[in-house]
Amino acid sequence: MDCIFCAIIRGEIPSKKLYEDEAVYSFADINPQAPVHALVVPKKHIPSADAINGENADEVKKIFCAIPKIAASLGLKNGYRVITNVGEDGCQSVKHIHFHVLGGAKLPENMGV
Repeated sequence: MDCIFCAIIRGEIPSKKLYEDEAVYSFADINPQAPVHALVVPKKHIPSADAINGENADEVKKIFCAIPKIAASLGLKNGYRVITNVGEDGCQSVKHIHFHVLGGAKLPENMGV
């Protein structure tokens, strides 16, 4: 499997790690779209939200349990946005499910990543 996020999780590609536990890894986006822009990924490879099923849904649950901890550690006290892109038309650039956590300022209503 040739997945850049899997290589980041394994430590083969450097990243600015923001959070890690047994199931979740979070790191700073290299092309931030907001003052704070974190990526949150499951350590288990899941290609996209379209691939969530009964066998891997707990991995996504763990991500959503970690996101508030990550947001708090980044000082996002006044709110933030969580976005995931799915497929080519949804502009998913890496085929490993990931969630963008954006904040640090008032975000535009029409902002996407």
